[in-house]
Amino acid sequence: MISLGIEGTAEKTGVGIVNSDGEILAICGNQLYPEEGGIHPREAAEHHSYWIPKLIPRALDEAGLGFDDIDLVSFSRGPGLGPALRIVATSARTLALSINKPIIGVNHCIGHIEIGKLTTDATNPVTLYVSGGNSQVIAYESGRYRIFGETLDIAVGNCLDHFGRETGLGHPGGPVIEKLAKKGSYIPLPYTVKGMDFSFSGLLSASLRAYKNGAAIEDVCYSLQETAFSMLVEVTERALSHTERDEVLLCGGVAANSHLREMLDTMAKQHYAQFYMPDMKYCGDNGAMIAWLGLLTSKYYGTMRMGDTNVIQRYRTDEVDVPWVKDINNRISLPDNLLAKGAESDIVKSQWFDGFEGFDPIDVVVKKRLPKAYRIPEIDNKIRKLRTKSEAKILSHAKASGIITPILYDIDLEDKSITMSKIEGRIVKDMIDDITDDARKELSYRIGEYIADIHELDIIHGDLTTSNMLIDNNNQLVFIDFGLSYYSNLIEDKADDLLVLKKSIKSVDYDVALETFNWILESYLKHSNNPDDIRDKIEEIEHRGRYTH
Repeated sequence: MISLGIEGTAEKTGVGIVNSDGEILAICGNQLYPEEGGIHPREAAEHHSYWIPKLIPRALDEAGLGFDDIDLVSFSRGPGLGPALRIVATSARTLALSINKPIIGVNHCIGHIEIGKLTTDATNPVTLYVSGGNSQVIAYESGRYRIFGETLDIAVGNCLDHFGRETGLGHPGGPVIEKLAKKGSYIPLPYTVKGMDFSFSGLLSASLRAYKNGAAIEDVCYSLQETAFSMLVEVTERALSHTERDEVLLCGGVAANSHLREMLDTMAKQHYAQFYMPDMKYCGDNGAMIAWLGLLTSKYYGTMRMGDTNVIQRYRTDEVDVPWVKDINNRISLPDNLLAKGAESDIVKSQWFDGFEGFDPIDVVVKKRLPKAYRIPEIDNKIRKLRTKSEAKILSHAKASGIITPILYDIDLEDKSITMSKIEGRIVKDMIDDITDDARKELSYRIGEYIADIHELDIIHGDLTTSNMLIDNNNQLVFIDFGLSYYSNLIEDKADDLLVLKKSIKSVDYDVALETFNWILESYLKHSNNPDDIRDKIEEIEHRGRYTH
């Protein structure tokens, strides 16, 4: 079976042809380069309407095929710019009707992942998808690709392009910024990671402000790039640690940046994982990825009726069932001396009072924030010291307020480590699938009350995942890993904390995720001093329509 795919979610027009054996028979495209400003949706649509009729025969020639050889017309249904998507869909319908072939619309983001897997040896990776319109950290769990982390505002590609336009570097900004960054030095810029999510709008504003205040363009480019990419790699690392996968895949247009590739490869090696990236022609938007995903989708769902081929401008990655993906158990194997390897730290067993006469040794764990080779020292040292200090302070505060947390024994700011009591118990992530519905409800209620107690102290956990909760041997609920914790009385920060947990639960067992989170939220609101505000803020955040072009 042979599929012809048409792509045009933003400024790139692409047509590709792929057969059911995964052979890419043709890939051709044309990119819009605006004379000034960013990508205007109408101009993108006009670009596609001009180039799609030219690229289709070019792709057929490249593949050595005729229209009669095409078995399926596939098109990118979303997410993307509305006018651009409509031109693509109209072109696909016109082609399908004129050659009397079936049609199917597919999710653009999943196309990037599947073409990445097809053209590399990756089987079940954590994927960092970064482009002008999207920035997501994605991994397969329970029948769908789950979004573990995403931008809270603008995509990283948009951030770089906007900076390039505002400073006269041109569009796209990424390649010029990468070149200038090689000559720059570091200046402090805001580093914003909230749990598993990241934010680039504040970084963009600070970078523009630094340039307008006289900082050398090379220094701003260097600092902008290092900060933005460190945030992306950190969240990818956090997802890798949570899922315990042993593969990392990079895709999207920003994958063209060689420094980002080096940073991800370095991070993957530190976690005993393999880094993959497709050839650059498959990283950016292209028709081959749409053609291939059309074949995968049609195998399980058949093709679409012409009346159902509407576009979906805000088409989220986690809205699509992907039955062709199998949950291959490619989990990281840790060395024997490691009790655990978190995203930030190695956790090793030790003893307190060991060798002190008159004292019995106490089993403890030492959490050491190891230097991150993918981050420059100026960023890495500041983050590790700040988070070590903050975690120790918040652990002490929580414990003094009656919250059950590990006991803090020691802090070493030079070594970026803290020594805590060793908690024997079972991680909540490993329990959700194995307990009865009644037990899961009871556990959910306990978690909700616990989070409310922490939030009433204006403590934001920052990394509320089911990997950071456990039931100890005394059947007490204990929260661990306050490494991203901070103080805030903002309703938005508390709502974001809860939404990090919601995504974490989805990643473990999607079938019961919504019910479990609703129980947690019900208990949380019951014990919160401002339940209405929290409920409204959660709904607002989830309906902002973020994370798309």
